Amino acid sequence: MRMKFGLFLAPFHRLGENPTLSLERDFELIELLDKLGYDEVWVGEHHSAGWETIASPEVFIAAAAMRTRQIKLGTGVVSLPYHHPLMVANRMVLLDHITRGRAMLGVGPGALLTDALMLGIEPTRQRQMMGESLDAIMELLTSDEPVNRKTDWFELVNARLQLKSFTEPHLPIVVASVQSPAGVQLAGKHGVGVITVGTRIGVRGAVDIGEQWRIAEDSAAAHGKTMDRASWRISMPVHLADSRKEAIADIKEWGGHYWTEYSGRATGTFEVPDCPRDEIIERLAADGAVIVGTPDDLIATMERYQELTGGYGGFLVRVHEWPTSWEKTRHSYELLARYVMPRFQGSLRGLEASYQDATRRMTDTRATRRAAIEQAHQDYAAQAVPRV
Repeated sequence: MRMKFGLFLAPFHRLGENPTLSLERDFELIELLDKLGYDEVWVGEHHSAGWETIASPEVFIAAAAMRTRQIKLGTGVVSLPYHHPLMVANRMVLLDHITRGRAMLGVGPGALLTDALMLGIEPTRQRQMMGESLDAIMELLTSDEPVNRKTDWFELVNARLQLKSFTEPHLPIVVASVQSPAGVQLAGKHGVGVITVGTRIGVRGAVDIGEQWRIAEDSAAAHGKTMDRASWRISMPVHLADSRKEAIADIKEWGGHYWTEYSGRATGTFEVPDCPRDEIIERLAADGAVIVGTPDDLIATMERYQELTGGYGGFLVRVHEWPTSWEKTRHSYELLARYVMPRFQGSLRGLEASYQDATRRMTDTRATRRAAIEQAHQDYAAQAVPRV
């Protein structure tokens, strides 16, 4: 199957920089990817901790849609416990129409503990609330009859969407999965897609993403649904350069800053290793938690994950503002588009087959070319008028 490529854009912006300009860089990056032929971008929702600055992915997507032509734009993700499900469904259907079918709905329970605490939500209930909300959203998107539901945190009374989806039967839906089984179980229940965000680092150690997909398939079977590997995306941090040494040098300082200052101190999702900050990226790369190197390094990693998982349909670069300049950032995405994407999208098969045909025939081709040129000389000599 043709692999989809895109971004998982939280976004992560360095604390201390102009936030307005940071958001503008996000738009510029999406515009660049649209021109380079990437398939999709998923935009996050966060409300605290200083680094992830987009509070409404829907508003951001509407603005990005006006600056792009073909790239699809999804919420990566809407934190469902923070919103009434009718409002989520209505906003996304509106986006589906505004973008002429380029909108996608990604959902999750909410990644930042500080977000939930500000809203008075008990963190241990977030995954249950996500499930209740998605159940309601799916019914609103698919039912022609009024929807009635009552939970301890929202109610639907003869509710319906007055505007139906632009996309048939409805806009694409995915559930984010980091390390717990809740996300993939819920995806299986509804037979929708999955974005696997955590591939190596988790609170309970390395994440077995192959096992997570099996959980999704078991859940789907239990609910009379099927899972489609084409709608499974894997997301990892990536930076590419012309050599591995150059790639490490590009990001080792600011990359380490992200892992220590944000993932370590602000969210507590990363156990900071006992080493200098500028060595963290090399350690993570050696462990396979991040991809820092050349296009060949990324190709090898993606192929290894295909073998480990049995196959997946999309790869998303988890965006970090690691490089020392916009030029290095741009070069990384260009390298991916030029040398990685074609390997997984079938666009080189015909060219490679044609090249192999030509090289196999080279001996005969040379002989035939010489014979043709010699024949042309002989024909000319035979037809030439003698000089007086």
